[in-house]
Amino acid sequence: MEVRTVAPLAVAFLLAAPLTSHAALSAYSQDFESLAPAEPGTGNNDALSNDGWLVFGTVFTADGTYGYGPYSAPNGSQSFSGIAGGSFAQGGPQQGAQHLTVYSDYANASAHGSGQLVRSAVFQQQMVGAADVGTTWTFHFDAKLDAFLPLAAPSTALAFIQTLDPNNGFQVTGQSLVDMSTVPATWGTYSLALTITAGAGQILQFGFDNTATDFANSAVVYDNISLSPVPEPSTYALMFAGLSLLSLAVRPRRQ
Repeated sequence: MEVRTVAPLAVAFLLAAPLTSHAALSAYSQDFESLAPAEPGTGNNDALSNDGWLVFGTVFTADGTYGYGPYSAPNGSQSFSGIAGGSFAQGGPQQGAQHLTVYSDYANASAHGSGQLVRSAVFQQQMVGAADVGTTWTFHFDAKLDAFLPLAAPSTALAFIQTLDPNNGFQVTGQSLVDMSTVPATWGTYSLALTITAGAGQILQFGFDNTATDFANSAVVYDNISLSPVPEPSTYALMFAGLSLLSLAVRPRRQ
């Protein structure tokens, strides 16, 4: 699939909690193997929220849009997200026994039942520090079509990494997306990159969403999620210089 940078989304996801403006971005990785899977019949355990996952809903009406959230990500309810495992596991050799399932907010029965589009986002966020400006970050993950609630047209899905300006109405200041609407039923690996161009105090968000209505199927599963910085050229130069010195140090001396 082609990764592209596009115009800002119509609705940005609001800041979930106060974040320190001096904090710097940090690498993140999650394979969901150590998190508690959704509890059958309840869907209320806090494994995803304890790991920092958030959700935000947007409803598109004839008169405009309205948003709700952000909230801590649910785990296995009718809303937004869950950790699939056990009899619902769909992992391959690299995905293990558990993974993240992302789907529509079916608990919003009013919007779904009236034919309104519901956009459901599941994401992580961090605050951009001054030292992060000019750096490039890669959002990497595995994905496949969910086997139990597989996304089907007209539902759509995408993955995103973006920055927002909390001092300007949470306007999108940078964004990269990949369309996941036609993701196959077999695991594949995807990657997006974003260079931080706005100043310190911006919010970085990365994650997944889908848009659906009338309770249509909308689920995609994700695993082996990571956010990591792209090393600068100077870092590569230092690395190669160090390797060169190491090779000289271990070279056998002639007698």
